[in-house]
Amino acid sequence: MWRYLSGAFDAYPASRRFRPVNCKIKSYYQSRNSIGRSSLNGHLGRSLTKMFAISCEKLSVDEPKDNSVSDMLVDSFGRLHTYLRISLTERCNLRCQYCMPAEGVELTPSPQLLSQNEIIRLASLFVSSGVDKIRLTGGEPTIRKDIEGICSQLSNLKGLKTLAMTTNGITLARKLPKLKECGLSALNISLDTLIPAKFEFLTRRKGHEKVMESINAAIDLGYNPVKVNCVVMRGFNDDEICDFVELTREKPINVRFIEFMPFDGNVWNVKKLVPYAEMLDRVGKQFKGLKRLQDHAKETAKNFRIDGHYGTVSFITSMTEHFCAGCNRLRLLADGNFKVCLFGPSEILALSWISRMLFFMATFKRSSIWSNHLGLLLKGSLDWLA
Repeated sequence: MWRYLSGAFDAYPASRRFRPVNCKIKSYYQSRNSIGRSSLNGHLGRSLTKMFAISCEKLSVDEPKDNSVSDMLVDSFGRLHTYLRISLTERCNLRCQYCMPAEGVELTPSPQLLSQNEIIRLASLFVSSGVDKIRLTGGEPTIRKDIEGICSQLSNLKGLKTLAMTTNGITLARKLPKLKECGLSALNISLDTLIPAKFEFLTRRKGHEKVMESINAAIDLGYNPVKVNCVVMRGFNDDEICDFVELTREKPINVRFIEFMPFDGNVWNVKKLVPYAEMLDRVGKQFKGLKRLQDHAKETAKNFRIDGHYGTVSFITSMTEHFCAGCNRLRLLADGNFKVCLFGPSEILALSWISRMLFFMATFKRSSIWSNHLGLLLKGSLDWLA
């Protein structure tokens, strides 16, 4: 379920087989003759038009760069890529309708997926170059048998500040105490409905009570906030928006409402899209004292607090108000491919340039020469993928 989240957030995740319809949202939009501009009016239409017009523009002013971040993590748009998302597996124990076609998908053979040692090797190279946040995704990352070992090794990388994970929560509750001991410091749990029957319909599996158990287990273990990702779809769960907000009243939960995005096989339709402005209006009418919080420049969500509520509410506006200019994400897929933009089909095989780095490292020995080669290879990849 979380896979819908990978990057925009935490949300629209990572396995390349769930590739977005088109790397340019503009191209996708123009190719959908059935969705005329006339059908997109008001706030939604204006926001989409603006997004399509400027989503690929270069930043007019480069971000100030932290001295600890290598130039190789700066792309041709001046963005600093300090956030690495690692897909641990392509497999999932749910079959969410917006994420996976009913007929299923072809999986990469296990021997062709990254091993634990390869994951740690790649992650250490990125962290030594300035990446300070890693998020584990999938598929469903908790079904990987060596998840504890991976977390333990990643959390010990010098320079890494945050080790996060996005999960559907089905098996999380029983594994979370150990994962916290292994250094897992932040959590996003996907849940699109508070009604068990709806959950089973959407995911084609049972397990609603297990997800709720995982959310409560995370709170009990001290995770604050526990982020709950909710993909909002008109006619399915948009009537539960205010019910989700109620979760934040007495618990340290950050509910994150995500606009429904188009991916191959999810039968996306603009009529299912509930735009940010509409969701915000609904929440504002039901809950008084809704106040916007100060967002970080690289934040993908618009964050709010409600007077009297312990938790917070956020909106991820990937369709109506894009956040491309501040994106700092890199994506390492389970099969070893590497990409920058979730909406971009371009990928390179990460292990191919890693093997070259190791060759240079063995040949030249001296760290300065090694660093130069590493920087040139990674920066060239970022510029090509951006």
